[in-house]
Amino acid sequence: MKTLLNIIWLVFGGFWLALGYFAAGVICCLLIVTIPWGIASFRIAAYALWPFGQMVVDKPGGNGPFALLGNVIWLLVAGIWIAIGHVATAIAMAITIIGIPLAIANLKLIPVSLMPLGKQIVPTSTPFVSTYR
Repeated sequence: MKTLLNIIWLVFGGFWLALGYFAAGVICCLLIVTIPWGIASFRIAAYALWPFGQMVVDKPGGNGPFALLGNVIWLLVAGIWIAIGHVATAIAMAITIIGIPLAIANLKLIPVSLMPLGKQIVPTSTPFVSTYR
């Protein structure tokens, strides 16, 4: 079922969403100073491409003061706008019955798009997710 939902997701928005995150990652990496956000953007792009069967967790020891400061900067510069885009897209997807799981997946992307630093994406089948490395 996850594979079918991922294929439907890919066709109805996941590809474009991942492409947007990938483009943002390239721009951030070109600007040198923003490389941490670029790496986070690449991570989110992979998650946005194939979201079913994965989840976002905190990195062990990854929530230090620099991650907090970076997340606050990201939130003010880009995160809030990306989250608004996810909400708008989720509303549009939820109009149809088939789109409801896609809308939920879109809403699942909001926390990581708001505060991407100090997070990692792991398979949902991983037992003891908090110890995954």
